[in-house]
Amino acid sequence: MPKSASYHEKLIEDLKDPLEAAAYIEVVLEEGDPKMLSKALKNVIEAKGGIEQFSVQFNQVYDQLEHILSEKEEIEFYCLNALLDALGLHFAVTVKVS
Repeated sequence: MPKSASYHEKLIEDLKDPLEAAAYIEVVLEEGDPKMLSKALKNVIEAKGGIEQFSVQFNQVYDQLEHILSEKEEIEFYCLNALLDALGLHFAVTVKVS
């Protein structure tokens, strides 16, 4: 019997698509949970080849955001925006459907 891929493996494969990564981060941002955002960013970074694939500046921004998310449990949007930009993503604002 063939072995099925784990949820995490499938998620990482899906997140290699920038549209999937953007939608994933957007949903997590809507939830507003800093711990979920931290995990989601780790997953997208893994899908992009891992943290070592990024610049020193990216790593510094990422470390700063991780510190903020874990210590203050707040989302620093300026820091997050720089991180998303390095991942080839950006914030999008849409009309909320009631």
